[in-house]
Amino acid sequence: MGKIKVTDCCGGIEGLKVIEPSVFGDERGYFMETYQYHDFAEAGIGCTFVQDNQSASRKGVLRGLHFQIQYPQDKLVRVVNGEVFDVAVDLREGSETFGKWFGVILSAENKKQFFIPRGFAHGFLVLSDYAEFCYKVTDFYHPNDEGGLLWKDGDIGIKWPIPAGMTEDDLILSEKDKVWGGLREYCEKR
Repeated sequence: MGKIKVTDCCGGIEGLKVIEPSVFGDERGYFMETYQYHDFAEAGIGCTFVQDNQSASRKGVLRGLHFQIQYPQDKLVRVVNGEVFDVAVDLREGSETFGKWFGVILSAENKKQFFIPRGFAHGFLVLSDYAEFCYKVTDFYHPNDEGGLLWKDGDIGIKWPIPAGMTEDDLILSEKDKVWGGLREYCEKR
């Protein structure tokens, strides 16, 4: 290995991993491998990614908390421009940390990546003026298979770092993300 540094058990939640690539820089700029199968497999991330996605958002956009119901996905996420607060919520049945969350700052500057295994809800809040967010997934997107949790559910208690100069009411969400149910409703539907 050696090309990546992997931090396991983020927030005591088994399966989550923060990855820091080796960055090689000189007067021209820098080079880094963002994904190399053998290094990731050695770190316990031996999945096969089938799709890459990218989104662009402005400051205060909150996307999430999302998951696929019948076709769950492992995700490897990173930011190529700007900064976000990225969050995963454990929804794995029987998990000792069910309903617990972990968040990490991902930015173009720190170049960290976040691995989120299937069985988690995922979301992020844009902290910079603009951000481009990239993620690899292990299953294709199925439009009729979307699930979600309310981003401000008190039972989960995520501490979102609201960007300076904004309030919670200023955050920008999709109509769906405004009305997802909370963890209790999710548990009742299972």
